[in-house]
Amino acid sequence: MAMSQSITFKVFGIGFLALLMLIPLAQVQGLIGERNRLREQAVAGIAQRWGAVQSIGGPVIAVPKRTRVEAGNGWTVHESTEIVLADRFDIAGTLAPEVRRYGMYSTPVYTAELKISGRFLARDVQALGGGETTYLWDRAELRLPLSDVRGIRRISALRFDGSEHAFVPAEAGVGAYPAIAVPIDLSHFDGAARDFSLELTLAGTASLSFLPLARTTEVALSAPWRDPSFDGAFLPAERNVTRDGFNARWQVLDLNRSYGQHWQQDDRRGADIAAAGFGVSLYEPASVYQQNDRAGKYGILFIALTFVAFFLIEILRKLRVHPVQYILVGLALATFYVVLLALSEQVGFAKAYLAASVAVVALVGGYAAAVLRAWRAGIVLGSTLVVVYALLYGLVVSEQYSLLMGSIALLAVVATLMYLTRKVDWYAYGAARALAAG
Repeated sequence: MAMSQSITFKVFGIGFLALLMLIPLAQVQGLIGERNRLREQAVAGIAQRWGAVQSIGGPVIAVPKRTRVEAGNGWTVHESTEIVLADRFDIAGTLAPEVRRYGMYSTPVYTAELKISGRFLARDVQALGGGETTYLWDRAELRLPLSDVRGIRRISALRFDGSEHAFVPAEAGVGAYPAIAVPIDLSHFDGAARDFSLELTLAGTASLSFLPLARTTEVALSAPWRDPSFDGAFLPAERNVTRDGFNARWQVLDLNRSYGQHWQQDDRRGADIAAAGFGVSLYEPASVYQQNDRAGKYGILFIALTFVAFFLIEILRKLRVHPVQYILVGLALATFYVVLLALSEQVGFAKAYLAASVAVVALVGGYAAAVLRAWRAGIVLGSTLVVVYALLYGLVVSEQYSLLMGSIALLAVVATLMYLTRKVDWYAYGAARALAAG
């Protein structure tokens, strides 16, 4: 028996051709990544003009201080700032989300209406002092940390201890976060507590998070967005998500975080503050590029299944198909992913998937009918592709059950192949091919 006519050699050859299709599939995956990076650049452009991902904390007290430090040749004075947190920090807010476009790319943005209130305890401020440190109480300020001040659309005066104060740009932030500030004089900070409140309209992109900068932090937030993603260090204590939107409430105590009620201002504290942040993202279920990426990951499997179907038709109908014809079918299947990507950017994933799959099914089915010289064979292969692409679509759009669906489908495919080939005598087939060739 000539090796070129061996059924085993044929099977391994088809397997090699299927693996060869990894090259165009890898190129397609690279193209998907490139287009996704272009989208990220477009989203960054929207965020730069509208307002970036926002993180906001409650007002903190920043007190300049001078500390005498003994050096080798005498005493030196070291200047720094002490940060004192509030006893309580409350936010009640609503988000007005919308989708902004930059060319053919889009991202969710929002305008947040926030009411901020809380109080400082006099004993937290009076706990400072002593030793070789002098606090400059008359140069203190209230700092409101905010990750992107460009997103401020409107802010009221800060109502503190019965009077109103206008915000100004702060010369320094809180941890690694920028801030706006209100100069205050704490030379006569007495009594039990000082209340504060303000209202803020803030624009941002994709997500909003809060920094627990108080002994007790409570946040209540609502928005008409049906797919919120609650993220960060703390999940909501209460939440209600419906088709019309969501309501959520968080509560964080000082015992839940890794920093105390006061510290010396430096950028090292920024990592601890950021790690304690919590909030919500305006989640978009499976973006176009995520769906294309998922579809591409199953590419080699479905090319292999199509080759197997092609091979079974060849075996069962006692026909001969050249390797070049397998390659052409594989390239047509790989082209599906390029067409899918290009169309999905314009008309959405579902419509693009339908159009691309119909085109490839018609192309491969018609080619198979011509190659195998039987319309029935073309219809069988086309029908197989319809099932394959329907299965692939289910795997792509199903986020929670894709693994379960894929494993069941794979088991069903193997069982079908075993059933269809249960009566095939592979040794007799190989011998017959060798005899016919001789």
